[in-house]
Parts: sequence; C-alpha cells; structure tokens
Amino acid sequence: MTIRSRKHHKTNHLAALVAAAIPAMTLAQTDKTGGELNLPEMVVTSKAEVPYKTDKSANHKLTEPLLDTPKTVQVIRKEMLREQGATSLMEALRNTPGITMQLGENGNTSAGDTFMMRGFSTQQSTFVDGVRDLGAVSRDVFNLEQVEVVKGAAGSDIGRGASSGYINLISKLPTLEDSISGTLGYGTADNAHMTADINQALSDHSALRLNLMRRDGGVDGRDYVENSSYGVAPSIAFGLETDTRLYVYSQHVRQDNTPDGGIPTIGMKGFHSTHTTASQAARLNAGGKVDRENYYGSKSDYERVDADMLTVKLEHDLDDVTTLRNISRYGKSNVDRILTGPAGSATSLKATSDDPATWTVDRSRQLIDQENEILANQTSLNTEFTTFGLRNSLASGVEFMRESQRNETGITDRRLIDGVDHAAVTPPPANLYDPDAHDTMAKPYKTGAYTDGATDTAALYVFDTLHLNEQWSVNAGVRFEHYRTDTKGASLEAITSTPINYDYNLVGFDLKDSGDLTSWNTGIVFKPAENGSIYLAYANSLTPPGSSNFALSSSENSDSRPNLDPQETKHIELGTKWDLLNDRLNLSAAIYRTENSNQVSYDTLSATYQQDGTIRVKGIELAAVGQITNFWQVSAGIASMDTEQIDQVSRSSSGVITENTGVRWSPDLTATLWTSYTLGDFTLGGGARYVSEQDRLIAKGADRSTTNMPSIPSYWVADMMAAYRLNKNVNLRVNVYNLFDEEYIATLNNSGARMVMGAPRSAMFTTEYSF
Repeated sequence: MTIRSRKHHKTNHLAALVAAAIPAMTLAQTDKTGGELNLPEMVVTSKAEVPYKTDKSANHKLTEPLLDTPKTVQVIRKEMLREQGATSLMEALRNTPGITMQLGENGNTSAGDTFMMRGFSTQQSTFVDGVRDLGAVSRDVFNLEQVEVVKGAAGSDIGRGASSGYINLISKLPTLEDSISGTLGYGTADNAHMTADINQALSDHSALRLNLMRRDGGVDGRDYVENSSYGVAPSIAFGLETDTRLYVYSQHVRQDNTPDGGIPTIGMKGFHSTHTTASQAARLNAGGKVDRENYYGSKSDYERVDADMLTVKLEHDLDDVTTLRNISRYGKSNVDRILTGPAGSATSLKATSDDPATWTVDRSRQLIDQENEILANQTSLNTEFTTFGLRNSLASGVEFMRESQRNETGITDRRLIDGVDHAAVTPPPANLYDPDAHDTMAKPYKTGAYTDGATDTAALYVFDTLHLNEQWSVNAGVRFEHYRTDTKGASLEAITSTPINYDYNLVGFDLKDSGDLTSWNTGIVFKPAENGSIYLAYANSLTPPGSSNFALSSSENSDSRPNLDPQETKHIELGTKWDLLNDRLNLSAAIYRTENSNQVSYDTLSATYQQDGTIRVKGIELAAVGQITNFWQVSAGIASMDTEQIDQVSRSSSGVITENTGVRWSPDLTATLWTSYTLGDFTLGGGARYVSEQDRLIAKGADRSTTNMPSIPSYWVADMMAAYRLNKNVNLRVNVYNLFDEEYIATLNNSGARMVMGAPRSAMFTTEYSF
C-alpha cells in the first residue's frame, strides 16, 4: 500500500500561493498624554498610539500603570500577533522569555497548552478575563485583545498554585464603533484559515460583536497530522459610555484533529540506546535518524475537542473613581482522544539484524476521555480615596468557584478485571524507518477506572497602593481562601494471591481535603523621575494537594495526598522600568529569587516519604517594547535562569538522588525578538528566538550517555514578514517561519525516546480586510 505524503506537493502549493498575501496591520491609532494630577484641566495631545506597547493592564487587580506596578508584567497585544500570523496561545507566548513548551502530560503530545515558566509548570494557571480556564485544550487567539503574562508568585492575585505567575487572556468585547475586519490565508502543508471580527452599534449605548474562526490543514514537516477547528464568539453590550454597563459574551470552539505522537530520537546527537541486549544496543547507537515526516500513529487516531464558555459581566460606576463589578461564568470542555506513538521503554527499539530495513519500534496507544467544568462568580470593588492626606488606590473582592474534572483512560494490555478477561489489543510494532499508518489497530478499552474530582473555593482579597508622595508608593495585598477538594473514583489493584500476573480488582475510593490559605504580596516603588521606577517586591503562593487536576491520591509518593501540607512558594524581586522616547519605548529589568518548599521526597534511611524538598530558581530578565521611531516597532526580551533542587531525592523508592541539581525543562537562557519597520505602504518585519539546552535528566551523577536523549539541545529560530497596503481596506502579508530551515527538537518526552521536531521552513500568505 502506498502512503501518500504531503511533502511531494508542498512546493507546488507554495508557488500557487504567491498571489494571496497577509494583511499588514494598521498601526496608526490615537493616544493621550495627561497633565499633572489634581490640576483642573488636562492637556490632551494627539499622537500615534504605540502598537506593541500598553500602559495599563486590563486586570482590575493591578490598579497602577504598568510602569509603577512592582512586578514583571508583559502584555502581548493583538497587533503584534497579527503581524506574526500567530494563531495559538503557544505561538503568542513565544514573545516572552522564560517560557518553554512541553510535549504534554505523561510525555504525550496533544495535551493542550503545556508549558513551564521560570522553572515551574503553569499549565493550570491560565485565565480568561481573570477567571481560571481549564482543560487539555490548544487555545486559539481569534477572540483575544491581548495576552497578559504576570511573572512571579501570585497567590494573592489568583489563589492556589501560581508558583511562577499566570497567563490572563483578555477577550474582545463590543464597542460603539462600527467595523468589519478579518483575514483569509493559505500556506504550506495545505493550511487555510479565515477569521472575521464584526462590530455593530445597535444604539447610542449598545453594540453587538461577533468573532469567527475557521482553520484547516496539515502540519509542516509531518505526514498525516492535521488540525481542523472552528470558533464562534458572539457578544452583546448594553449601557456603553454610561455608568452601568452589561456585557454578555460566549465562546464556542470545536476541534477535530489527527494528533501527533512524535518520532523516535534514534540518530540524534546525544542519543544512546539503553537496550538490554548488547548487540542490539550497538546497532541502534550506530543507527541513522528517521525521516522527520514519518508518522508512527494510525489513520484511526483522532482528537475531538468541544470547549464552551458563557460569561455575564456587570459594571457600575458609583462615582468618578469607584466601580463595582460582577462577573459570572460557566465553562465546559470535553476532550476525546486516541493517540498512537513510538513507545519509550529501553527495549522498544529492536535491531535484531544488521539490516536497518528490518528494525522496528514498539508503539503505545492511549485513550483519553476528559471533561472539565467551571462555575464562577466574582464581585469586586475598585476605588480611590485619601487618608491623612495620602492617596489610596484600592481593589477588593470576593470570589466563589467550583472547578471539576473527570478522567477516564483506556489501556491495551490484557487484564482480568473482577473476573472478566479482557484480551490484549496491543498495537503492532512499526518499521522503524518506514512506518505504515494503515496498520490495523484495535481501540484501547476502558477498564472502568476513573477519577472524578472537584474543588470548591471561597476567597476574599484586598489590594491597596498607598501613595506617600510623588516619588514613593507602597503596594500590599492579601487573599484569604477556603478550599475543599473531593475526589471519587475507581482504580485497578493487582491481586497478588493468584499466580496470574494480570488479575486485578476494580476498587473504589473517596478522598477529601480542605483547608484555609493566606497569600499575600507587598512592594515598594521609588520614582526617581516621572518616566521611571525602581521597585522591590515580595510575595508568596500556596499549592495544596490536588491543585493540578482537583484529584487527590492515596499513593505514598504522590504530592496529591490529602495529609500533606501545601507547597509554599516565596518570591522576591528587584526591578526597574523606564518609559523613554516620549513614552513610546519601555525598558525593564528585574532580578528575582523564587523558592518552593514542601516538595515530596523519599528518605532512604527511614524508607518514608517526607516534605523536605525545595526548588530554588534565581534569574535576571530584561525587556524592551514599543517604538524606536514612529515607523519602527520592537519587542524583545532575554531571561537568564539558574534552577536548583535542594535536599530532595527521587520519589522512586530506588532513592536516586536529585538533590542540588537543576529542574528539568528549564533552560539557562532564553531570548525573543520581534521588530517591524513601515515605509509608506510597505512593512518589513522579522524576529528570532533562542532557547538554550533543556535538561531532561536531572539525577545527580547519572550517566548522560546511557539515557536515550538526556536533553533538548539549544536552538535558534528566525522568522520574517513582508506586508503591502493595497488600499485603505486591504492589506497583503507574507510570513516565512524558520527562515533558515533550522532542524531542532521542539519537545521531548520524559524518557527521552520520543520527540517532536520544530517545524521546517514554511510560509503563510494572507489577505486582511477592514471596513
């Protein structure tokens, strides 16, 4: 049977696309410059807005301008994402240093947005308009005004977790300006996309907005892998430009993808086989790389995602400086996935002869059925007042939330469960260098095992910025939070009293945990000049058991046991921010230290698990965003990070030491740059990103030469963009990604046996329209 590959017709499509091109952005908008505080009049000067830069967060908990906010906050605006042709949250986050993308839960791809920030997982710290967003979903940016990245411990901001910060996605909402805009694009790997943004005023104070998205196509450099999705986001607003405003908005996304299980790491620099047979190990160590386009999955693999959310937001201005808000949301997402990929055990690769054409790799096949729900209600009050002649900016509120997740998985091994014999449905091995996606494979079967967990939260918070004088201010905040986690489910437990090694019983469990958390932050800001600030900040966050997926565990080596204390993160940061060139360019620098304690570790002397481990992260981050001239935009950042695990050993009873080593998937240096220059109707732009080596193997004294791929090597990737304004309504743009066709590993699984390569050189041509 012949396997049809996209690579044989990619060039023809590229040639056919030269006529279609992406829109350049409209960069000219208006901004305002205010006069001195308390003057009876404000002088307003019209000038071009800076497309990449924003001066104020959309998060009402951050009451001060970003220049005077004592923490690292980066705002990634839709204008820059549009120039880059970015379509997903993962692509948007490439614009901030210190974030690395991961292959997914348990080393599998297609687990949604999976990333680490400053040495800690941030997968469960994604928010939409200040409300937590859950689910193994790859998020699209079609309905976003901007992406706000807040770095550093932020328990007082968002509650449990948040050891290294959080991501806040700001939705598009109706305005009173009638407009229609959108994009039509086509690129390599048969990628096609369409977006539309329609805003219509219904009266002097009400408006309707509709955002639409449709994407369909393959993945550059991969056979068979495809992504297909559409999204609808309607919204309506009443009372615009009045004291009372009501927004009702929703978002509905559907995805039907062919997921990617990656390719074996054999032949990559640094690979070393751990096969137990010496002759096979020798052959595999001398083996060549597989074709990056090889697909080791099955044509029957699938990933179906349904994600819906409905939000009601009510705002009322009690006076000129006091606003009362309430936001209510219901959200639900479902993920149904069967994913097949190369297995990762020491003997998964088999080289039984000297002929590489006969070598094989075992395949693993997994079934995931996950449902997430959230019901949230938040009420907040923002106001300003004076006490003893000192100005205060206050943000306070209460939050109530119920979050739940249900997981069912499938297996392929033989099991005798409660007396019922389930035959093995093990997928056949693939030819290592010529896999066949049409191999017959049975679907994994559900065993009846599941977890169903929910966390209820009630929280009260208060933030205040006290302005001592024109140069000094003090910021402080505290959050009191009560949580309760309930987990029900059933697990397979082996029966050891029989000689059958596949005999299991299905055993139910019901676990509970509750507690109170107090998170806080404080900072002091000194302004040596009106356009600059120097700050020192300290904050903490707490992570109780079960925070990652609302599921508790009775396993001794789990950090989700109900009897454990919450992990505590303490963060200190010294930084400075400056607005230069008439406030068009912001420069910032920060040095920080983050320490997470109460990590679970194994004491080999007492043969017990203890909470003695600590993770320490120290780093420096520099950033620049804004305009150098009216026509030259720039966004750049660089982050240096040193991670260390202290007094900690492996959770395995083998007692493998990991003390005083780094944290996996945490590169020492990351950097990102994007810049564009407009000359008349033409705009040229480009950028690059760098990620240093990311260690997978962190055990102290471990032999890096005998662990498959011990790390992801460092890499550089460069992109470029060219745009032409055809007329006032139409822009044409072409984006070329991975301009120099750099071959690099984007993500690696936990065993180092399976990887996903970064996309090769590719292009997207788009027409953008606006009326």
